[in-house]
Amino acid sequence: MTNPDPTLFERIIARELPADVVYEDENYIAIRDIAPKAPIHLLVIPKKVTARVDEITDPAEMGELWLTATKVARQHAQDYRMVVNCGPGGGQMVFHTHIHILAGWESGPASDVL
Repeated sequence: MTNPDPTLFERIIARELPADVVYEDENYIAIRDIAPKAPIHLLVIPKKVTARVDEITDPAEMGELWLTATKVARQHAQDYRMVVNCGPGGGQMVFHTHIHILAGWESGPASDVL
């Protein structure tokens, strides 16, 4: 059944909204963040919708998500930070699981990054 109110990321996956796609396979898409908090700021997004990362209960699915994020990160930087915001109190703004990849600083991340 199609979500009557798709998330921003579902609309990007469906190509209803433009995005700078840097990686895609059958289960994931990675895009550049439109409001970057680092010189390199990517989002790795599962195509299967869960609102929060803690809703993923299958260990294989969770492992694949992190392995995909690591693969994408390594394609763009040698050193990087991966962050997941979970729920409104954790800073999550789009309720579709995603991992932030932040990188590209000359001397390490600023203290106020995510």
